[in-house]
Amino acid sequence: MGEYYQLQRELLLTTIVLAVVIFLVVYWFYPWIIALNYLLGALLSVVYLRMLGKDVERIGTQKLSPSKNRLAVFAALIIVATQLNQLKILPIFLGFLTYKAALLVYTLRLLVRPNP
Repeated sequence: MGEYYQLQRELLLTTIVLAVVIFLVVYWFYPWIIALNYLLGALLSVVYLRMLGKDVERIGTQKLSPSKNRLAVFAALIIVATQLNQLKILPIFLGFLTYKAALLVYTLRLLVRPNP
């Protein structure tokens, strides 16, 4: 389980670092409201990744199926974004995909790292 917790911490940290870097780039090139929408999606991405980690941890210790609440959180945010004029769907969705970018970074690091 130690390796799992290390992987979980690494993915969360990578997601947060990517979110901050991408937020700053978006803030530089687009209006601040778009950058804040991206940041909202990225924060939800961190929450989603944490919930996913908890579900995976629970599967290892119990014989329960994974929770569907993760998807409900994302769906609720998208529904709220469609109802409010200040929120833009595309930046929020792309922010949510930040955890996927963290997974890609982790995978690429594994591929490039020489085998011991």
